[in-house]
Amino acid sequence: MNLAALTHRPESEDSFLYTDKTLHLRFHTARQDVAKVTVLYGDPYWRIPDAHGDDQLVYQRETMTLIGTGQVLDHWGVTLEAPYRRLQYLFEVTGQDGKVWLYGDRGLRQNSADARHEAENYFRMPYFQAIDRVKTPDWVKTTVWYQIFPERFANGDPSNDLAGTKPWHPTDHPGREDFYGGDLQGVLDHLDDLQALGINGLYFCPIFTATSNHKYDTIDYLNVDPAFGDKALLAKLIHAAHQRGMRVMLDAVFNHMGYGSLQWQDVLRNGEKSRFASWFHLHQTPVTPFHNPLKGEGQPQYDTFAFEEKMPKLNTANPEVQDYLLMVATYWIKTFDIDAWRLDVANEVDHHFWKKFYQAVTAIKPDFYMLGEVWHRSQAWLNGDEFSGTMNYPFTQQIEDHFFKRRRTAAEMVALLTDQLMLYRDQTNQVMLNMLDSHDTPRILTLAHGDEDLALQALAFTWMQTGSPCLYYGTEMGMSGGADPDNRKPMGWAKLGQPIWKRVAALVHFRRQHATTLGTGGTRLSVTDTGLIKVVRQGHEMLTGYFNTTEHLVAVNKEAVFAQGFVDGQLAPKGFMVSLG
Repeated sequence: MNLAALTHRPESEDSFLYTDKTLHLRFHTARQDVAKVTVLYGDPYWRIPDAHGDDQLVYQRETMTLIGTGQVLDHWGVTLEAPYRRLQYLFEVTGQDGKVWLYGDRGLRQNSADARHEAENYFRMPYFQAIDRVKTPDWVKTTVWYQIFPERFANGDPSNDLAGTKPWHPTDHPGREDFYGGDLQGVLDHLDDLQALGINGLYFCPIFTATSNHKYDTIDYLNVDPAFGDKALLAKLIHAAHQRGMRVMLDAVFNHMGYGSLQWQDVLRNGEKSRFASWFHLHQTPVTPFHNPLKGEGQPQYDTFAFEEKMPKLNTANPEVQDYLLMVATYWIKTFDIDAWRLDVANEVDHHFWKKFYQAVTAIKPDFYMLGEVWHRSQAWLNGDEFSGTMNYPFTQQIEDHFFKRRRTAAEMVALLTDQLMLYRDQTNQVMLNMLDSHDTPRILTLAHGDEDLALQALAFTWMQTGSPCLYYGTEMGMSGGADPDNRKPMGWAKLGQPIWKRVAALVHFRRQHATTLGTGGTRLSVTDTGLIKVVRQGHEMLTGYFNTTEHLVAVNKEAVFAQGFVDGQLAPKGFMVSLG
């Protein structure tokens, strides 16, 4: 047995309260190295005298389930309950070689009665503290999100178009400075279309006053950009969405401000004497002309997002900045009843601020959803006191690497996805945002080289996973687009109700129909002997999906409740089928 591979970390994603009464444990061993893992557990204060009159621990035994196999590790899991809301536990590990070891808080022990009764070597969950349990909003687990880039979704009110607004041509290749006139009225006009599609969550890219078409350079956090409409229109839109059972998520940029903001303009005029100088990270004055190190101009005079001169980075450790941004965050909840914030460049803002943010917004809405933009491992933000979840790029890009780019085999992808699931608590995985494309990535149809069957196969696979799925505007219209800004074309409304729209709508409605199981059920990924990727979701029901990424027909002896390319028991390449049971 590979003893060095045995791992478990208490009070983490390996040991966490899933409900107030249930504890989920995970244990990790070398791949295909261990035959069985048993957890020995009991109340730390429950002891009885042995034959010699000495107190002995009383413990129960529960066999752990192999819940997944990763790149180099097998992952085991079990759910435990405790009548007195406290537990101690020890792992008994049986190797394929027949040897048995005990793994506990003080290290490895050879299996013996004395070692099993060594109280000091038991891990502990000292008390099931309900207040410490990581809580994620249940409604997100049954939500299908739709990401709207407002400037390109629909032009409902030409009267607010900027000078030089371009004609609405969905086949254009937009430039970075182009405007097409999309606005909030356009969204309101098409809410019924989104409802028909099956959407019940609207995720808006920024709508606040800014100079760019993307609005990630905020000038005024407390006003709607005039090219999009006004606060009265936003209130009307949110109310109409809520009437349709749709939640609303706005996008906020608290890492940096726009160049035209009142605060930064004051710094430009007054330098270090500005009352807002401490709101930013100034290193020297004057701050203009900006020194861009990418152009060999030396060290920047102030910190920015990336090396963007017009996006000065905020000093979120400054109490004045904290108070201002928390006022902004709570204002839109109190006044407009939004349900969620998507937080841009969230990993570059300090944890201290995000903890304050969490307390402020959940004090208003306990089930408020906080989604951080983090493109890498996110454990540090996902311990119940900062974000609910993050944009799950590391997960979904593994899918792209197999389905679109063929950088990974099916087995490699399954292993990597399984390892990803082990990074977070179950309730956290359930509210991660799963999207194959967004305003920051090429569109999936372009990644699929224009192959709609392949694009929809990958989308269906993604939507069978744990996590809250998100559709990027225009995917249902078969829109294509390369990297930013080509992925931000004006919406192709002419394909509304056409075959590609119907296929995507069928997927959305399938996810909604089975939302309980797909939102909160267990997930097991594998590859069959015939080369199919198999996804088993166990919850309110059992759903089993098969995805054919081989180059030949594969027989599947199942009845399909949802399928593509499945005829007479044969699953075609680029096809999938989902069965009950």
